[in-house]
Formats: sequence, structure tokens, C-alpha cells
Amino acid sequence: MTGLGRFSVNQMTVKQLSLPELTAACRDLGVGNVGLWREPVQAYGVEAAAELVRDAGLRVTTLCRGGFLTATDPAQRAGALADNRRAVDEAATLGTDTLVLVSGGLPPGSKDLHAARERIADALSELAPYAERHGVRLAIEPLHPMFASDRCVVSTLTQALDLAERFPAHQVGVTVDTYHVWWDDRAPAEIARAGAAGRIHSFQLADWTTPLPEGVLNGRGQIGDGAIDMREWKTHVESAGYTGPIEVELFNEALWSRDGREVLAETARRFLEHAA
Repeated sequence: MTGLGRFSVNQMTVKQLSLPELTAACRDLGVGNVGLWREPVQAYGVEAAAELVRDAGLRVTTLCRGGFLTATDPAQRAGALADNRRAVDEAATLGTDTLVLVSGGLPPGSKDLHAARERIADALSELAPYAERHGVRLAIEPLHPMFASDRCVVSTLTQALDLAERFPAHQVGVTVDTYHVWWDDRAPAEIARAGAAGRIHSFQLADWTTPLPEGVLNGRGQIGDGAIDMREWKTHVESAGYTGPIEVELFNEALWSRDGREVLAETARRFLEHAA
């Protein structure tokens, strides 16, 4: 397929494919970019995975995910910081300069969103310099507000940028994911704000389809199947100066039940149709 120069397939979109199967399918379809996830990479072996994608000629656009930095328990907090340092090391080994952060939800018994966000800032003050020394940027990803209690107290680009702007842009920026921000009238202006400061570190696509499935987390629709105008959001990020890869990240049980190569080919076609 032609026109796929900026297209990146996130590994979770076709998680039914092993890493060797994914790299082979990308090679066969002319896909040159891939976003990886820590768990399958760790299972394969980080060094081996780095060699595999390098030999396949693939560029790793992001590594997902770091974060979960809101714990109040000292031991849990220390463990989270250590895990995020490992994530930075893994990103550097894989050759990507971007580690996506999902910040974490409210700790048990807490209802204080502000305090949770401040703990994220405290953690970033330790992690951002470490990441810089390894050539890795941290990209805070705001998640839809329905995930605020258990997965991510950062729900808007405004909140993400308010955190990121405490640090140099080459250390901390944001991920813009259509699935999570499309509903927010302020998001276009915040994308412009992020772009002006060089803080758009990752751009991801997924569609919003209804009704949402039970469990919600795995309800990201194939692009073109839902309510989001992908080209409109692409225009927003490009107007803000973003010229990097565009990653399609789909959590979808129906897609995972299908042949992975077919899903990858379909996703590439949908990208060309709705976002290229």
C-alpha cells in the first residue's frame, strides 16, 4: 500500500499477532512504523524485540506504557518509580524516543483528584531528568473522564499540559488520542497550545462507537466506524506543527477475534481512507 509513510500500527490493535508475526505482516503490507507495548515485549525479551524490529526495518514510534504514579503508600510509590525507570530503559533499547504515560487513578479510599495529580508531578520531577539522560520523552496521555477513578486522573489536554509545562518540552509532553479527547470543546485550542511549545509527542487514532461494550476499556472502534472525524483532528495537530507518525491504537474484542493480518490490512486501508 502507498501513502502509509506516517501510519503506525499500535501493537494492541492486533495483539493476537506475536511480535514476529506482527513484524512480518508489517513488512509484507509496507507498514514501516509500529507502537509497542511493554508486556508482550518483555515476554519476548527486550533486547530480542529490539533486534527483531530493527532487522525488519521498522521504526518504533512509541512504547506503552509507563505511569500509574498516584499511589500514596511509600512502598507502592517506590515500586512505581522503579517500574517507570525500567520502562524508560526499555524504550531506549527499542530505539523509540517516546514513552506514553497513563497517569493512574485514585488510590484506594481517596477522592482527592487534585492531590493525585500533584503526586504525578512529584513523580515526573524524578522521572523526567532520568528519561532525558536516556534520550526518551515522556508523553502524558489524558484518558476520557470515565476512566478518572481507576486508570487516569488526567482527563483533559488542559490538565495534561498543566502538568507537562512544569518541565522542559523535550522532557515532558502529551499524547493526543482522538478516542479520549474528541468530546472536549477545548481540545483544539489545547492542541494549539501544545504545538506552540513543541509538546505534542504522540498522536493516536481510535473511533468512538456506541453502544459501548461491557467493561468499556475495550470499546475503541475501528477508524471510520464511529462518531469522530479523523481528518478534522489530524488537521488540528498538523496546524499545531505536528509532522510525526500517526498511530492507530484499538482495544477491541471483535478485532482481536479475527485474523490479525486481515485486521492490520483493514486498519491500513481505513487510515488511507479516513486520515491520510
